[in-house]
This record gives sequence, C-alpha cells and structure tokens, in this order.
Amino acid sequence: MNAFISGIAVIWHREILRYLRDRVRIATSFFQPIMFLLVFGAGLRNTMAARDFGIDFMQFMYPGIIAMNIMGVAIFSTVSTVWDREFGFLKEILAAPVPRASVALGKACGAATIASGQASVLLLLAPLLGVHIGVVSLIQLFAFMVLLAFTVSGLGLVVASRMKSMESFGIVMQVLVFPMFFLSGAFFPLRDVPVWMGVVSRLDPLTYGVDAFRQILLRDELSEQAARTMILHPLYFDGLCLLALSVVLLTISVRSFQKQG
Repeated sequence: MNAFISGIAVIWHREILRYLRDRVRIATSFFQPIMFLLVFGAGLRNTMAARDFGIDFMQFMYPGIIAMNIMGVAIFSTVSTVWDREFGFLKEILAAPVPRASVALGKACGAATIASGQASVLLLLAPLLGVHIGVVSLIQLFAFMVLLAFTVSGLGLVVASRMKSMESFGIVMQVLVFPMFFLSGAFFPLRDVPVWMGVVSRLDPLTYGVDAFRQILLRDELSEQAARTMILHPLYFDGLCLLALSVVLLTISVRSFQKQG
C-alpha cells in the first residue's frame, strides 16, 4: 500500500514540476481560451442575440470556455506518457518496484491537478463578464472542475497508452478534441439539435461538464424559461455521469499500463 501511494505521489510530483518549468506551455494554454472567448464571443454576440438566450452570449460561452481549457490542458498533460515511451523513460518507470496502476493514477492526478488549477485562474474573468460567483457556487464549481479534469485525463491516458509516437497521439487527439468541444453545448444549446447530434453529445464527457458549469455560474442570471432552454440535466446527474465516465476511463488506462511490457 505504501509503494502504491508513494508511486502515485512521485509521478504526480514529476508531472507538476514538468508543467511549472514550461513557461511557454503555461502562457499558451491561457491564451487559447481567452482568444476563443473574445473572438467567438464578440464576433457572434450580435448574431446570436437574435436567439434571445436571456443572457449575453459571452456569458453563455463562459462555462464552455472553462471546460475547453480543462480539456485542452488535461489532454496535453497526458502527452508526457508518449514522450516518456519514445525516450525510454516509461520502460524504466514500469520496471520500478511500484504497482503499474500507481503510474497511471499518478499521471492522471498530475494532469487533473494542472488542468483544474489552471482553469481556476479563468474565474478571474467572471466579474468582467458580469457573472457573480458565491462561496457555495465556487466550491461546487471547483468540485466539478476536478471531476471533469479526471475524466478527460482518463481519456487522454487511454489514447496515450496505445500510441507509439507523438505524431500519432497528436493526430488522434485532434480528431477527438474539436468534435468533443463543438458537441458539448459550449456554443449553442443542445435542446433543439438533430437527434443524432443529441445522441453523440451524450457520449461526450464535456457535455456534462459544460452543463454543470453553466448551471453553477449562471443560475442567478437565467430566467426560468432560459434555464429550460439551456440546461440539459440536474446537477447531480451531471456529477454522476462524470464520475462514472472517469472511473471507466481510468480503469481502462490502468489496465493498459498493466499490460505493457
């Protein structure tokens, strides 16, 4: 048990140090969500106003931008698995006298910590967008941010554990990331979409994160009618879905590490 916990702690610490030493990575991962918010939010504000969301379109997008930041940072953090394999470091880790499950969970904890921690900084934009976050909302929001980060980290590890090169990982994640983001409801409500799109969006972990963030951040801003248009599920249902997905994906990633020679 001590070896299991210490293995998770060592891998987690290594992932955090790697992140803190890469200033370019930190800067660019902040720039992208802000760019999306400014460009899409400002560019589509007048166009989407015709839909009468009941709130400003930039407020509508804000929860989706936070979810996008968590997804991008968490998935990019798991690329270290592929990097370690290419340079032979992963083989040395797997040969160490620690359970292989602790390696996978340590990487997941590192990616989730980085993603949820960095996304928390985006909450500083809330006052500029006219969004009020109370203490209870802040606690709920952070809990869902960590849960979403673990879920996406699990997905990233499932893919990374099977990739042999950085190029392959990048191509696969590009195929996954943009559909996940655009089908999550970040840009438009999912109530009136075609049936096929609604079905696919239910398989997207980001959908439940965006839905939860939107409820927590905008519940004081939304009218009852607007809430019926935008909100998909009760908050507890979003949490249960994210929890179930995170357990499934992390279990698959742990088994993938255990099978590697």
